[in-house]
Amino acid sequence: MNFEQMTPLERRAAFSLAAIFGVRMLGLFMVLPVFALYADCLDGATPALIGLAIGIYGLSQALLQIPFGMASDRLGRKPVIAFGLLVFAAGSALAALSSSIEGMIAGRALQGAGAVAAAVMALAADLTREEHRTKAMAVIGMSIGMSFLAAMIAGPLFGAWLGLHGLFWMIAAMALLGIAILYLAVPTPRHCRHHSDAEPLPGQFARVLRDTQLLRLDAGIFVLHMTLTAMFVAMPLMLVDAGLAGSDHWRLYLPVMLLAMAAAVPFIIVAEKRGAMKAVFLGAIAMIGASLAAMGLWHGSLWALGGLLWLFFAAFNLLEATLPSMISKLAPLEAKGTAMGVYSSSQFAGAFVGGWLGGWGYGEYGVEGLFSGLLLLLALWWLLASGMRRPPRLSSRQIYLGELDQARAESLERELMALAGVAEVRVIVSESVAYLRVDGTRVDDQALLRYSAAAD
Repeated sequence: MNFEQMTPLERRAAFSLAAIFGVRMLGLFMVLPVFALYADCLDGATPALIGLAIGIYGLSQALLQIPFGMASDRLGRKPVIAFGLLVFAAGSALAALSSSIEGMIAGRALQGAGAVAAAVMALAADLTREEHRTKAMAVIGMSIGMSFLAAMIAGPLFGAWLGLHGLFWMIAAMALLGIAILYLAVPTPRHCRHHSDAEPLPGQFARVLRDTQLLRLDAGIFVLHMTLTAMFVAMPLMLVDAGLAGSDHWRLYLPVMLLAMAAAVPFIIVAEKRGAMKAVFLGAIAMIGASLAAMGLWHGSLWALGGLLWLFFAAFNLLEATLPSMISKLAPLEAKGTAMGVYSSSQFAGAFVGGWLGGWGYGEYGVEGLFSGLLLLLALWWLLASGMRRPPRLSSRQIYLGELDQARAESLERELMALAGVAEVRVIVSESVAYLRVDGTRVDDQALLRYSAAAD
């Protein structure tokens, strides 16, 4: 990734906001590999309630992240983000103080209510120029993947050292660290405005929710995160039963996660560069299904679980990378932020349902029953995805045009469409921005940037 053309302020904004996103997601993810191991110390704990406690944050996150983003348009980005991080810290403290599973469920729900993701993305858009926004968003996106990797190692380590309640105190402190980063490191934008590529727009929800291609992808991220969360209701206990002490789980997760990330990269390149997105996508769904089926059969062998976890996470990482790319390619240009908002809410809703049904399924039917149910859902997802339209081999560009009226906007749309490699253009007068889809092998980026320079 080339940062040479980004200003120092843009680089500072990208990395400091990625740090805020990272510490928050690390706090949420750290619980995943250890909660089932330590939750039996809580009064009233049952497998179903343990699963609910693991996934309940997803429900409040799914319901509130879009309202938080919209509130940041009116109240300011930083106050809304700071408030959300305080709510997250309060939820962590409530969980740390709880001796019952009901209190833990309430704490986890309050954690999810600090839903600052959309507001952070909006602030990133305020602080970066249109032509460099994709780079900033990529940095933030990478922080999520790195947070998940770190959580798989840090969760078992700190869980063994601090215990479940101490872990939540640590997570609360991390949320407060996020507030410090917000005010000490993140630049303050001169003004906030709406960005169609990064924020939801109420008037576009009906259009996005009627798009069957986007709904297939929303259903996909729902099933993917439902599967992940449900699996981790049982996986820590399966590893202990296979002979690996809870404090040593990181020794398995570390090589598995690193090797899985490395294995996914060539397939991501093939999917993007050779136009094989759909084939790679369907293959990854099948790979996750095969790994789960084998886990249900060979869950008593530690070596088998290690290899199958590698297979699962290689496919998981591949899908995590390709699903947002497909949303970006298929969403209407003027509704990309809305499509991503619905997609993100679907992801968190999947985590909620996965924890809830995963705990219930594990308690009622054991490992074999749980993994059989997940395999059935993955088969349904594969069938749904097989009817999906092949995504076009196009990438996105944005150009800031300066002040313009509707007549000039229509003229610019025609001029931009006439350029080689430009497949689609939408000029949004209220934002003074042109959103484009282009063939990256044919488009002349310097010709596009001349429109921005001329407008200035």
